[in-house]
Amino acid sequence: MKKIAVIGSGSWGMALALLLSDNAHEVTVWSAVPEEIEELKTKHEHRTLPGIKMPESMILTTELSEAVSGKDILVLAVPSIYTRNTAAKMAPFYRNSQIIVSVAKGIEEGTLKTLSEQIEEEIPGAQVCVLSGPSHAEEVSRHLPTVCVAGAHKKEIAERIQDVFMSPVFRVYISPDILGMQIGGAVKNVIALAAGIADGLGYGDNTKAALITRGIAEMTRLGVSMGAKQETFAGLTGMGDLIVTCASMHSRNRRAGILIGKGYTFEAAMKEVNQVVEGVYSAKAALMLAEKYHTEMPIVREVNKILFSNKPPKQAVDDLMQRNPVSENKQLKWQL
Repeated sequence: MKKIAVIGSGSWGMALALLLSDNAHEVTVWSAVPEEIEELKTKHEHRTLPGIKMPESMILTTELSEAVSGKDILVLAVPSIYTRNTAAKMAPFYRNSQIIVSVAKGIEEGTLKTLSEQIEEEIPGAQVCVLSGPSHAEEVSRHLPTVCVAGAHKKEIAERIQDVFMSPVFRVYISPDILGMQIGGAVKNVIALAAGIADGLGYGDNTKAALITRGIAEMTRLGVSMGAKQETFAGLTGMGDLIVTCASMHSRNRRAGILIGKGYTFEAAMKEVNQVVEGVYSAKAALMLAEKYHTEMPIVREVNKILFSNKPPKQAVDDLMQRNPVSENKQLKWQL
């Protein structure tokens, strides 16, 4: 049994807290919102996971020192935009033997840092692992079969997290490509916005398949340019995560995109979804990375124009369709 703190009590944090409790670990959940902790204490249920009962053995607190101190593993599950700030607040209580598992997805707009890089900057010497893959909280909390990847710089760290999270309904692979996993996790949310926008415009399966496939091409080009491994983007944290986020109504990015396709502003869409829409925050960062690494990412560019320059979604699709004709894969050679 491990002592584990889940830092962040959103739907994903609570789904993982339930999984870890089911795996017989001692779990503490922290939230910065006292009302949220009080509701969990009285109802043993999270508002975004209705009908899912949390075990009474789960420890609930608003004191970060209590959550972090004395734990073996710290699961950092706050939305990506709060990762750096929360890591900085955790730093005084962190001890070198603890593993921090980053489970959010995003890129910091100002610095273009991944979440693991932000954590390592705020907590020097931290042992950081990334857990990612196609994994909606709603399904994990209902014990539906799910497969993810634990990524770390050191194999032994990834294996320890693999062992802690593995269950009959939650399979975990390991990977050393922590960069590729995080680029895939961040960019897929931007592509999922595009897929939702297409749905909102009334387009069909052909359009969705094209966006998913060309989206994988964009995230792969960017990741490889940054030093990630191409194989990662054909796996669970690339293709797998992109498919589930573009296709499912559990996806807040897809749901927000549908509303934008119907004419909502991104602010109005986020208010309607009533959860953090990570793709909105990752869109600018993804485009800035594309420009920094001289990588062609036309879908990401058009999503940015829709979100931040008031470009009509239909015009963005038309412009994507009417780009200059090219080969699908420029690496393939023609016969002479």
